[in-house]
Amino acid sequence: MDHKNLQILLAGYSLHSKPFHIFQPEGLESYLIRLQASGRCRTRLSGNLELLEPGDLLLVAPGQPYELRIDAEETALGEPVVNSGDYHIFLAGEWVESWWTKTDRPRKVKVPLSEGILGVFRQIMLEQRRISNPSPEIAEYYLKILCMDIDRNLLQQPLPTTYPTYLAHRIKNYIEENAAIPFKLEDAAAHVGISVSRAVHLFKETFNTSIIQYTLEVRLNMARERIIFSPLTLEHVAESSGFPSYNYFHKVFRKRFGMSPKQYRQTARNTGAEPN
Repeated sequence: MDHKNLQILLAGYSLHSKPFHIFQPEGLESYLIRLQASGRCRTRLSGNLELLEPGDLLLVAPGQPYELRIDAEETALGEPVVNSGDYHIFLAGEWVESWWTKTDRPRKVKVPLSEGILGVFRQIMLEQRRISNPSPEIAEYYLKILCMDIDRNLLQQPLPTTYPTYLAHRIKNYIEENAAIPFKLEDAAAHVGISVSRAVHLFKETFNTSIIQYTLEVRLNMARERIIFSPLTLEHVAESSGFPSYNYFHKVFRKRFGMSPKQYRQTARNTGAEPN
């Protein structure tokens, strides 16, 4: 990999506990990817100061005017408090320029604030902090994963442009990340800080399926892949795919794929392809 084609200039995390304001009308000298991880702040978009909340990803190209304002907000007791945390990556090079210009990118993108995307930011930051780093390309690969994940969120339909829809997408992401372990509806709802009834309603309204049904589909597909490609016993497949018992797994698998897990594995191995 030619490291001149992709340069990670700075990767870090900032936690603001005091008011902060930066305004650069001439713009930045490099590209900036900034994720609002906690609290709130404001940035100027199309001439207006707009709110940035957790899950808001800011994309700034060189030369674009840049303003960020973090003000004190009053608590329920009327006390002023400043709370804003963000991950940020400044980058340059031909690769990022090519990626940035291949589509008309909005200045602000809403992404699910999941451990997946937070983990990528953290990993890039940690790799950049290594004083002796024989493998700088690791951070670059993580950066490319982040960029592809941003593109995937841009292509997602419908885009989570409203806060309720955003919450539904966060629940969906929680299911996908935790499907391999047993969890309750209360866990998914608590993850986004709302009641179970509201979580069930928002998810159904956004995706036209229930949380339980979507979880089952994710687990069945996970199990199907493990049946075909892993040497795990069928009982272990069921357990490691989040099913509470093998009998239940056997029942729902047969209903979904038209044959038992054992028949599915035998058919896949005999034909070298997934059964229809």
